[in-house]
Amino acid sequence: MTAPRMMKLGAFVHETGQHVAAWRHPDAYAHSGTSFAEAASVARTAERGKFDLLFLADSAAVSVFGSADSRGRMAKLVKFEPMTLLAALAAVTTHLGLVATSTTTYAEPYTLARQFASLDQISGGRSGWNLVTSNNEAEAFNHGLDKHAAHADRYDRAAEFAEVVNGLWDSWDDDAFIRDKDSGVYLDPAKMHVLNHRGKHFAVRGPLNVARSAQGRPVLVQAGASDTGRDLAARVAELVFTAQDNFERACEFYTDVIARLPRFGRTQADVKVMPGIYPVVGRTEADAREKYDFLQSLIHPSVGIAVLEHTIGIGGLDKYPLHGPVPEMGDTNGPLSRQRLLLEAARRENMTLWQLCLHNAGPRGHLLAIGTPAQVADTMEHWFRNGAADGFNVMPAWLPGSLDDFVDMVIPELQRRGLFRTEYEGPTLRENLGLPRPPGRWRQMELVAQ
Repeated sequence: MTAPRMMKLGAFVHETGQHVAAWRHPDAYAHSGTSFAEAASVARTAERGKFDLLFLADSAAVSVFGSADSRGRMAKLVKFEPMTLLAALAAVTTHLGLVATSTTTYAEPYTLARQFASLDQISGGRSGWNLVTSNNEAEAFNHGLDKHAAHADRYDRAAEFAEVVNGLWDSWDDDAFIRDKDSGVYLDPAKMHVLNHRGKHFAVRGPLNVARSAQGRPVLVQAGASDTGRDLAARVAELVFTAQDNFERACEFYTDVIARLPRFGRTQADVKVMPGIYPVVGRTEADAREKYDFLQSLIHPSVGIAVLEHTIGIGGLDKYPLHGPVPEMGDTNGPLSRQRLLLEAARRENMTLWQLCLHNAGPRGHLLAIGTPAQVADTMEHWFRNGAADGFNVMPAWLPGSLDDFVDMVIPELQRRGLFRTEYEGPTLRENLGLPRPPGRWRQMELVAQ
């Protein structure tokens, strides 16, 4: 008998919460960029809710957008380096997947492969890498450059980068390490594989000096939504994180990514598509709406403008009338797909600039769901059952309260409907996601040859 299809859930957390004014909530964590205790509390709550994974966003630069006044009012300028934080969280969790964002634009594949493979070993096979191409143009200034790489060039580098990392993760066969004290044989050298990669962007010999983990290798996550990003997702991603603000767009994205898989020798079983969802949950619909409105009331205009500029990669919006129309603007060299998504929403709903700022302040282009546990679950079930999602990255508005609300109210409703687990399926992230454990590429080649 085939097991019922289960929804997959990630907890996508920023330092104090997804909302731009989250830190101003009276009960919010306000030190989460500097307090490990607060980060550990969030991780434990996600594990209590049986989430598949904790997902950390990252940027290796303070945003250059906005005024000095806006920067003085924002709580997301400092944060833990995610690999360091997740290694510490591995020690205080047992089943929760640990996914970190790390850029291919300003990193080197050997170092990144080693870091994630080490986290995979430390956590017992629970790590994942969110491959991004740096949409924060200020990162260039921290890496010896005075200009951000062009969009197409970033993705060209990213594709080769992922190829190198995956190759390095397969440096050792699963049974390479014998560790026989009596014979004195520690490993079988024939089961060590040298990558010898030489391409357009990288020359990496290998092998990696970290062994394969309990899940084989870290889960690879990708979040690009442009045409180039979708191709990269179909080529390498096992989880696809996407921003979709309505059901029809989400279905189109899902269908398109799945349709691209065969070109890269892959099937639908190899990939889970997880849109972001920004839930505001209350015991009643009025209670949920009150929670939403309260957070919105905490947004200072300078912060709303600055965050919109950062989200769409366009500066200078403060020179336009706040309550006038959204100005026309060309494509950004930063977050191109997010820019297009938000500007399309503004045109579709005839928003003023300030209305777009408010629209962006929480969801930032993701699905907004306000209501009772049943209403939020209804939305999630509709997307899940009708070709828009395999699960969701849940984006709590403020921490810890919004994550507590979701775990205490929505998770039980999803479980009651048979849509979400009541216990973890296994100790590794791949087991819980229902993803296959990949054999090493060299072992695969041997099997094909036989």
